Amino acid sequence: MEFQELVKARKSIRGYLNKPVPREVIDAILEVAKWAPSSMNTQPWHVHVVTGEPLDRIRKGNTENMVSGVPPKRDFPMKESYEGLHRKRQIDVAVQLFEAMGIARDDKERRTDWVMRGFRQFDAPVSLVLTYDKYLEPAAISHFDLGALSHAIVLAAWEHGLGCVINGQGIMQSSVVRKHACIPDDQSIMICIAMGYPDQSFIANTVKSVREDNAHFVRYVGFDGSSGVAGGGR
Repeated sequence: MEFQELVKARKSIRGYLNKPVPREVIDAILEVAKWAPSSMNTQPWHVHVVTGEPLDRIRKGNTENMVSGVPPKRDFPMKESYEGLHRKRQIDVAVQLFEAMGIARDDKERRTDWVMRGFRQFDAPVSLVLTYDKYLEPAAISHFDLGALSHAIVLAAWEHGLGCVINGQGIMQSSVVRKHACIPDDQSIMICIAMGYPDQSFIANTVKSVREDNAHFVRYVGFDGSSGVAGGGR
């Protein structure tokens, strides 16, 4: 695929076939993805590729903890609830998904089941857990690099006919993931990526989120000959 076509075609996949992903395919994906931009070539990432029984134990542990009310605990601080325009965009894609799945607003059981899919890694056959070395904290630049790697992974996977969803829910019980994926104590868990062959009959896989027009988030400075100095209006 041409890059523009690939970027625009890719979408989050939330339903997967019960079909193993060969290790050599994952390795080929990572062989490409590792060329993502990295600050000063530090390449701060580690990738733990989990499948089979260890992944099933993560699903079970995540689910049991959430159902029993164990508070989410990540390896790094983040804002757990969005507000304003960011919250609106979050709701918009949720509405798209619930409408596609036929989940009514008052259908608490199906809405809860949908939320729990995230803690089950969307029942994908593979989960990639991305980590970085703890000594890099405060690790904002390392987070940036792992974000670039994540994007490269999902694009490379799409080109191989695999779908992904970058899944923050999957690492909200970080102690569960750490235990069953055997993450070393000197690494912090950043994110996980569910990966597998898309189930084309799973209706939520038809949903593609929308993006704002450039005019809503882009400023051009100096292109019209202006200095860009604050307060220098016409």
